Formats: sequence, structure tokens, C-alpha cells
Amino acid sequence: MCSAPGKPLPSAFEAFLAGFRAAWRSVLAYVLIGIYVGIAALAHDFDFGLSWMLLSTALVWAGPAQVILVSALGSGATAVETALAVSVSSARLLPMVISLLPLIRTPRTRHRELLLPAHLTAVSMWIEALRLLPGIPRDARMPFANGLGVSFMVAAQVGSLLGYYLAASLPPLLKAGLLFLTPMSFLISTTRNCRLLMDWLAFGFGIVLGPLLAAWQLGLDMIWTGIVGGSLAYGIHRLREALR
Repeated sequence: MCSAPGKPLPSAFEAFLAGFRAAWRSVLAYVLIGIYVGIAALAHDFDFGLSWMLLSTALVWAGPAQVILVSALGSGATAVETALAVSVSSARLLPMVISLLPLIRTPRTRHRELLLPAHLTAVSMWIEALRLLPGIPRDARMPFANGLGVSFMVAAQVGSLLGYYLAASLPPLLKAGLLFLTPMSFLISTTRNCRLLMDWLAFGFGIVLGPLLAAWQLGLDMIWTGIVGGSLAYGIHRLREALR
């Protein structure tokens, strides 16, 4: 979608449509459908309504956090406990938002215009945005990112509808397998997007530290994996640059 010299920039609507179409050319859209089939089946098993499922998908917009929401409320946890657990789970998205917004904003961007892409930033949208945005003219990047995010959310809603109505016929093992698509798709997509030594180091440290910290039951293992692994990778990268 890069504009050739002398070619006019795409309009905001054209950029939005380009992002919307790009999501369906990504395997992540179809992975999301599978994931949300599993989540909707879980919500059905806990007797949550379809409208509740669709609304929570749009508002929470994070598969693991939504699993926590459904299972916590379904097992009798209080609203405060559930909100805290969902918030802690969703904290992992904050670095993604921080890394994405500088790519899409311009000097003319108003702060309120960043609310929608910030909300739409999930693992799937973040991975594809980082891959595709460098080839998009800067003025078209925000509508493109919004189209990408909205398209992925449509895929999730399609999966929610399918899963809710198929819940009675899905075996438990298949439901669990569908939920497992989230970490596996993130793992494969992250590997594809690794370019620098720092990327590979962070990936490698995460692969090693994640299971170790989970097995040691230290608590907040995912957060500590990101902090320790990312810091080590960044430190080695800076040391390597300094020694050149």
C-alpha cells in the first residue's frame, strides 16, 4: 500500500478498508475464530447469555482475560476479585500499546483519536500491525490499524456466535484445544517477526524462563518472564552495541 512518487495518499476510508482486508489475509483471523469458539463454548457452559458473550468480547478484547472473566464469575468469584484478575492479565497489553502508538500517530494526531487503536491493540492486531505498518504512509497508518483491529474483532465475534451455538456438540478436549490456539499462534507469529539479535534473545529467554517460573510457582510468572527476559535481551544488545 506504499504510495508511489506523485501518487495521492489513500483516504482514511481506503486505508481502513485496506487494514480490514489485510486481517483476513492473515492466519490470525482464522485462529481467532477458533479461539473464540472455545471461549464462547465455555461461556455457554457457565450459563452466560449470547449478548453478554458478544459484549464482553468487544469490551475486554483479550482472549486470556476473557477466559478469566468467564471462569471467575462462573465459579462464584466477586466482581472486585474478577476485575482485579482481569486487569492483571491485561497488563501485558500495555507495552504493546506503548510500542504501537508511536508508529501510527502524527504531529497532528489528537489524544482522543488514539483511544480506539489503543483499545483494539491485542496480540493479533499488534503482531500484524508491526509487520505491515512500515510499508504504509504515516498519514494512513491510524485508519489502517483501526481497520486491522476491527476486522480481527469481527473474526472474534464470528467465532463467538459459532461457539455459543455449537457448545452442546463440542467435546471438552476440543474446547480445551481451541483455547490453546492463543499461546501457540502468538509463539509462531512472534518467531516469524524476529529480525534482530535482541528479538531472538528475548524470545529464547522467554521460552526458557516461562516454564521454569511457572513450575516454581513464584506467582506472576508471565510478568516476571517478560521483565527478566526482556531486560536481559536489551542489556546484551546494548553491551554488544557498545563493544562494536
